[in-house]
Amino acid sequence: MKVYCTRPGCPRPHNYFSDLENNSIIRTVQQKYCMTCGMPLILAGRYLPTKLLGKGGFGTAFLAIDRYTPGMRQCVVKQFQPAGNLNQTQMQLAQDLFEREAIVLEELGNQHDQIPALFAYFPLLVENLNCKEEQFFYLVQEYIDGQTLEEELVEKGRFTETEVVQILRDILNLLKFVHNKNIIHRDIKPSNIMYHRNGKLFLLDFGAVKQVTNNPIGSNRSSTGIYSLGFSPPEQISGGQVFPSTDLYALAVTIITLLTGEQEVNKLFDVHSNQIEWRSRVQIDSNLGNILDRMLIAAVNQRFGTATEVLEALSKLPQFSQHQDLETSKSMQSQIQTPVAITNKSRTIPKTRINRSFSSFEILFGAAFTGFEGTLIAIALLNLFSLTVVSLICAAAVFVMLIFSQINRWIEKQDLLIISAITFIVLFFIPLLRGNLGIGEVIILSCGISLIAVAITSLFSLIQKLLSLLL
Repeated sequence: MKVYCTRPGCPRPHNYFSDLENNSIIRTVQQKYCMTCGMPLILAGRYLPTKLLGKGGFGTAFLAIDRYTPGMRQCVVKQFQPAGNLNQTQMQLAQDLFEREAIVLEELGNQHDQIPALFAYFPLLVENLNCKEEQFFYLVQEYIDGQTLEEELVEKGRFTETEVVQILRDILNLLKFVHNKNIIHRDIKPSNIMYHRNGKLFLLDFGAVKQVTNNPIGSNRSSTGIYSLGFSPPEQISGGQVFPSTDLYALAVTIITLLTGEQEVNKLFDVHSNQIEWRSRVQIDSNLGNILDRMLIAAVNQRFGTATEVLEALSKLPQFSQHQDLETSKSMQSQIQTPVAITNKSRTIPKTRINRSFSSFEILFGAAFTGFEGTLIAIALLNLFSLTVVSLICAAAVFVMLIFSQINRWIEKQDLLIISAITFIVLFFIPLLRGNLGIGEVIILSCGISLIAVAITSLFSLIQKLLSLLL
């Protein structure tokens, strides 16, 4: 088993222990130490970091397992590690922010099922190679297995209007809950919003939270200057007081990046008008555009003041009302049917997936895969059972199953390449499955069918678009 060293700057943080391949040994083994720097690897006696997830302004995140849970539950371990050379005052401020994240996660995570729960928070005092003591701070939180909106944007391109309205509604409801707790997130952006694999949207990284109660409206106390360039309004960039509408501004920028597909927010900023220019890049409902524009106003007193106000404005949009009707219908059906569910930190989450619409690339790539993979399997079936009705039915069923599996996203992305490669290797090394066909003929035939599938799919897509324009 690989265990990752959490000491900053460790030259070889990867450690492998063969005895930890056995789960029963993992639960009882004594402390392990980094073979390079001597850092204790089993944090707080129970958490084993296995992978580096990423680094932020004030911490490094690791994927870890909790050896004291029955299923070796995965979790995220965050280590306090501010970037840059900070003076004592800045270091204390950074540490306070990190501790505040733990406090907020404990308060919010256990009360809302779209905020990761806090499992633990602890310090660690160790000696470095110079025999000097170093102190580290860790917090352990729920691991959300999914994909951030930033990752989806890179992979699939711009989002549709329907998709962003759904995201906008979900995050506004989340912010309504957070703001009612007198807390401001202050770092809303695509990389801090994640879709779990079960379709639930999560708000991540409360490391830059601001307690409104510690900075009441009307006071002269300034913010700590923590923000993400491009997503933060003027009052936050200047180090001034922050408000709930500060989060609304950042959320509007987030939605605009999803709509336009522009990953670099600064490219949307017009220095002449001193505003984000985005309306000419997308075609959306003008009322939705007006709502986003009002969330983006530089003057705080002209912006929407609360998430509730934005939700009320959104409720008047036709697509929002239709989505609410659909959610109501699903809710009524769930009361009649017995749902399949998974349990997560004392709450039950319906095991459903909000299917993202397929991009043009995904559709064409899926068609190519279906043609190639289906042909390989059909060749094997026809050679095993000869040209019989059974073999033809089985071959047709394979094509249907391949298409059905992709529609439901049971197989996607790199799965398609892996499956095709494995099937091709099997035919390559087992001549019986390809009969009288040479490997070159198999490649030509499979690629030919694949191209035909792409051509047919492209034709149907074109016909669909023409019909949608005419109708």
